[in-house]
Amino acid sequence: MSPSANEAGPAHRAGPRLAVVGNPENRRVALFGAAVAGFGLPEPRVVSWEEVLRSGGAGFAADEVVRIDSPGENPAVDRLLRGTGDPTRVEGSARWYAGFMSAVRTLRGGRRLDDPDELAVLFDKRRCHAVLNAAGVPVPASPTSAEGPREAVPVAVRGWDDVRALMRAHRMPRLFVKPAHGSSASGVLAVETSGAGRIRATTSVELTPDGRLFNSLKIRRYERERDVAAIVDALAPDGLHLERWYPKASQRGRAADLRVVVVAGRATHAVVRTSASPLTNLHLGGSRGDLDEARAAVEAAGARWTEVLDVCERAAACFPNTLCVGVDLLPAVGWRRFAVGEVNAFGDLLPRLTGLPGSGAEGRDTYAAQVAAILRHPPPIASAATATATVTATATAAARLARQAAPYDRLNPQDPQDPQHSQDPQDPQDPQDPYRTGTTDVSA
Repeated sequence: MSPSANEAGPAHRAGPRLAVVGNPENRRVALFGAAVAGFGLPEPRVVSWEEVLRSGGAGFAADEVVRIDSPGENPAVDRLLRGTGDPTRVEGSARWYAGFMSAVRTLRGGRRLDDPDELAVLFDKRRCHAVLNAAGVPVPASPTSAEGPREAVPVAVRGWDDVRALMRAHRMPRLFVKPAHGSSASGVLAVETSGAGRIRATTSVELTPDGRLFNSLKIRRYERERDVAAIVDALAPDGLHLERWYPKASQRGRAADLRVVVVAGRATHAVVRTSASPLTNLHLGGSRGDLDEARAAVEAAGARWTEVLDVCERAAACFPNTLCVGVDLLPAVGWRRFAVGEVNAFGDLLPRLTGLPGSGAEGRDTYAAQVAAILRHPPPIASAATATATVTATATAAARLARQAAPYDRLNPQDPQDPQHSQDPQDPQDPQDPYRTGTTDVSA
């Protein structure tokens, strides 16, 4: 993970001034700072999200290279963004999104590694899906994706009745229901229905008797439709994105997908994630799989590994003014075809993972790869037009922030999006056990 002798030399010690907008205590900020130090550069200036939110913005020198990092994992910041004192609550993602985007637009000056307009799309799953689809990037089918320009309005889902109607209209007996502005699988439901009227939703959401929703590290299965409806109805005001269930390949009997980090247009890091449930997130009980084994499966299926990485690079190319994204890549049953599930603005938190062979990031973690890219091609200074637009947007956004801070299918067998028109008999997402009634907890 250390830079070469040349890159850590005197020229780079006199390199760009770096700044990070983040939570100072967070490991993301620490890992980026360690990568910067590894190149012999001065310690980045850290501007806290809490300071930005309470003061209505922050300014940066024209020569400062500014990295926007995640505002997550800080209760005070979460309270300011979502308006709740309990960070485990699922509801409030729409307010979080509005507050976060307003805060981003109160940042003035500097050379940006993250484009505000692209962040607005990346944090709206409906708009992100539409942008990828319009660019020809393979994605699961969605009846809620916005069509047309990036500013197009997505299809509204007002509750479970709308979800049911869209499932019937689009012949989607299996689908994923996702909060439009969610992250880390918060509020995501993997829904399965049968011709006999049974239903099963797999999720990390805990539904309390009084109807409140909480994030949990324990995967649950809800098999009463009134429970599923209660969850969806509570989430709907924040906006929902629906996607056809994409039957994923498996590795050693567990559902598998990949997180691929793309830096400056190039796929540099990849990790396989496997799980006994449809949700492969590592914090929900998923585990890292074997990347060499996945690559071998791809090649045994007659595909090329470079094609896999190319899909991720094409997805990242939809966001050309954002240095780094994490692409969630879904391998279809058989490991021959792939679709992009999501593109994550803060998808680089993969500690101790070093770069792919031939990527140019060998021996470097995701943060060191980004610093190297900055040194090769520093971002441009914001244009006068951009600066003027930012200042104009800042006045309204800053006032709002100050007010907030004051109080403190089974797949359709004929569906062309089903890559194999069949299910993997070893696919843990496709259990053959009969549906039961009640709510069943499955181990995380």
